[in-house]
Amino acid sequence: MLKWILLAVALLAAGAAALFISRVTASRVHTARSAGEPVHGFTLRTATGAPAPTSAWAGQVVLLVNTASKCGYTKQYDGLEALQDRFAARGFTVVAVPSNDFLGQEPGSDAEIQEFCKVRFSTSFPVMAKERVLGSDAHPLFRRLQDQAPVPGRIPWNFTKYLIGRDGRVLARFDPRVDPLDPRVEAAITAALGG
Repeated sequence: MLKWILLAVALLAAGAAALFISRVTASRVHTARSAGEPVHGFTLRTATGAPAPTSAWAGQVVLLVNTASKCGYTKQYDGLEALQDRFAARGFTVVAVPSNDFLGQEPGSDAEIQEFCKVRFSTSFPVMAKERVLGSDAHPLFRRLQDQAPVPGRIPWNFTKYLIGRDGRVLARFDPRVDPLDPRVEAAITAALGG
């Protein structure tokens, strides 16, 4: 009898988790006019620990993505690399920031993450050091994006994408289910690059 009760509880928990994940990863695109405070005043870290100031992004269009190696959306690295290949010559870059904030889906060290991205996806864009993106100890850049950007809101899951214009202002946020090669993403990048 206890075995059947435990099985029922496990099935209910699995169903609730699936419903939660489907709700927080809805296929939404949030756009805004270039408004709000620029994000050029922060510093991330490279995988080797060197400072990587976001002021270096000035004049570029950036697609900033919180990533994870063991997520159902990890295959989006292929699409992110395709965007990098297609638009880099026009002043565009993807910047990946790995995070272990969602069900421990990025457990590796910075060196392991770099190797995974290079070997599995041949990434040519910067993959930064792992950072927290949620909570009071989240990196200040991600706190700004969630609290003050013109498209605010809690980061719902891995592979949330922020499109940042040449002036450092957030232009759009694409939720995790939105594939990097979705026509809406490509159109927003093209518009940010000036057509």
